[in-house]
Amino acid sequence: MAGQLIQVNKAVGDNTSSVLTVTGINTDDVYMVAFHSLSTNTNNDVLRARVTTSGIPDSDTEYDRALVYFSNTGISANRYGANSDAWQIVENADDENGGGQGILYLYNFNNSSEFSFYTQETVGTVSSQSAGQMGGGVHTVQESNDGFSMFSFFGTNFKTGATLILYKVI
Repeated sequence: MAGQLIQVNKAVGDNTSSVLTVTGINTDDVYMVAFHSLSTNTNNDVLRARVTTSGIPDSDTEYDRALVYFSNTGISANRYGANSDAWQIVENADDENGGGQGILYLYNFNNSSEFSFYTQETVGTVSSQSAGQMGGGVHTVQESNDGFSMFSFFGTNFKTGATLILYKVI
């Protein structure tokens, strides 16, 4: 059946780690990362992400992104960045308001002769403001990547229940 999701891996916060990583990308299929309740011990945290190579988050400065940020307060803006050491995935993941939620589709991750890239639909809530982001990013290195890793900008631990799941789309 086309469009079926097969769970590959799952990482769940337990209040002891500032990084959640899911690996298992080993085919040229499209993969999907879904996350919910992604919050840390710091209010209004910024959630960032990196590709993994052999299971290790790649901290080079080859991450580019472009997206539209929009809020229920009427604010909208284009956000972009080049040559960063990570992608910024969610702004304002406030633990008191459910943390960050999102879906990302991963492309070319297993292909060592193409750049890995993603598209995203994410949301975070702070007090009475909810803000979403739609767009994507690219890791401008021709290498095979086997996973996806998210971490706190402030280096604080993910709360118990913060969940990151990797699916293969078939």
